[in-house]
Order: sequence, then C-alpha cells, then structure tokens
Amino acid sequence: MRFRVLAALAALSLGALTGCGEQGNSANAALRIMAPAAPGGGWDQTSRTAEQAFKAADPKRKVEVFNVPGAGGTIGLAQLAGEKGNGNLLMTMGLVMVGAIEQNKSKVTLAETTPIAKLTEEYEIVVVPAASPYKSLADLVAAWKADPAKVSVSGGSAGGTDHIVAGLMAKAAGVDPKQVNYIAHSGGGEALNELLGNKVSAGISGVGEFAEHVKSGKLRALGVTSGERLPGLDAPTLKEAGLDVELANWRGFVAPGGISDADKKALTDLVTKMHDSQPWKDAVAKNGWIDSFQTGQQFADYLNSEQARVKAIIAEMGLVS
Repeated sequence: MRFRVLAALAALSLGALTGCGEQGNSANAALRIMAPAAPGGGWDQTSRTAEQAFKAADPKRKVEVFNVPGAGGTIGLAQLAGEKGNGNLLMTMGLVMVGAIEQNKSKVTLAETTPIAKLTEEYEIVVVPAASPYKSLADLVAAWKADPAKVSVSGGSAGGTDHIVAGLMAKAAGVDPKQVNYIAHSGGGEALNELLGNKVSAGISGVGEFAEHVKSGKLRALGVTSGERLPGLDAPTLKEAGLDVELANWRGFVAPGGISDADKKALTDLVTKMHDSQPWKDAVAKNGWIDSFQTGQQFADYLNSEQARVKAIIAEMGLVS
C-alpha cells in the first residue's frame, strides 16, 4: 500500500514538472486566443476562424478561444496585461481597441503588450432593416439633418471603428458628430439583433458581419466605406452616395508583455504558418477581408502610427470628453 502511495506521488510530481515545462511556447503547449468582446462580432469571428486555421496548420496543438467582453476590449486588455510573460496567449485586437483606449481613458495601453501580427483589413457597411423607410443613404441623411436624435445608429463599442464612421459620416453630411444618437455594443451580435428586430434606424459594422443578412434580404445596404464598390455586394460607396468618407478597419494579434524573445519568435512563426494555411486563405476570401499581413517591427511601427492617427480623429469628432 505504501509503495502505491509513493508511486502515485511520484507520478503527480512528474506531471507537475511536465506542466511547468510547457509554460513556454512549446510544440505541445495549448494556445489560448482571447476575443475581447462578446460572441458574434468581428473579433470573435476572427478568433474562431484563426482557431480552425491554427488546428489545420498544426493538428497536434490544442487551441482554445475564450471571450472577455466589455469596454471596447479594454477589459480584455487589462486581463492580458496580468498575464505578463505568458508565451501561450494571443489576443485579437484592432482599430476598435485603439479608439476605445482613448475613449475609456484606459490605464492599460498597448505599450504593455507584445505586437505579433496584423492580419486583415475590412471595410465598413451602413445598413438599415429591410422594413426601413430609408431606401437610400440620401434618405437617411435627410432624416439625420432634420432631427439627429431621432436617427439611432447601432454599432460596436464607443470610440471604435463603427462610431468613428458614424462621426465622419455626420461631419460630411453637415451634422454635428456630437449630436449622433449612437448606441454602442460590446459585440456585433447585439447590434445585429437590434437591426433585425427593427429597434434602431441604422447599423454600422464590418462588411463580413452584415453581408450574409444583406444578401438574404433581411437588411438593406446603403453604402460601404471602400474607395470602390466591393465585388459580390450591391451597395454604393459612401463617396458615390455623396459623403466623402473612406475608412478600413483592421485586426491583428498581440501577446502579453514581457514574453521571451524565443516565445515571441515561436508565436510569430505559428501565426505565419496559420496565415499561410488554405483554411485561412479561404476564410479571408469568403468574408471579404483584405489580407494585410505584417509581423515584427513593421507591425509595431504600424501600431504606433495608428494610435496617433485614431487619437486625432476621435478628438476632432468630439468622441473623447
């Protein structure tokens, strides 16, 4: 009996040592991906698409996606900062988070993360419910000018890409951006439910989140934020419709701060392998995303420039008090 107890203790000790050995980014360690928003939105969609591509690129590695919603991703960002040195964790983020950090005056910033890769860009789309009286962007703008408070616009987090687009549209239409009745949500699923339930006047989100419902006839597209019309989507550009607005959202991965150079390289190599996989390429094409892959210093420099650019935009729009 005593021998069995000792053997069991030895097995437990060996298991503990094995677990400790996998805290760095080893081929056997599980990779966790944080989507810092509620299910149904762009970060969640990107995270779960990447999960499947990671598994296809490296079938032996366990990959898990989990959601930490709230405050434009800054709640998730704070949680990521608490994982300093963890080389087995990625967080999906993007332009929305850059704006939310400013909007929410977050104490934790992207300086406390390790940039890994920029993945995609995606244009925004402006939609209304199928039963909406607004048949065109001109109709929506006319109602906006008449009474901004009566035109509710549903989208993602305050200060994020959707909110910025709404502000830029208002400014281009001659409406005070501060008067926009913008209803913010922590995930695209919530905004979609309001649109499908005819509870808001209009909605703004990434093309990939609304395109399926536009094609099915449940939503009507009034315009897209691209410079030219997008293939497979019957919608004019905002510029065609009379509003001089063009903007692309983007998404990428960061890791916790303080990870080792070896873990940073391992994560970068792993993400590169995922990016090169066929399932990822297929998903990018299907969702209408634009491949804008960057890693290393190139992505770090891009991140710094975006923080300065977005801070200036949202200050001009009056989105920061």
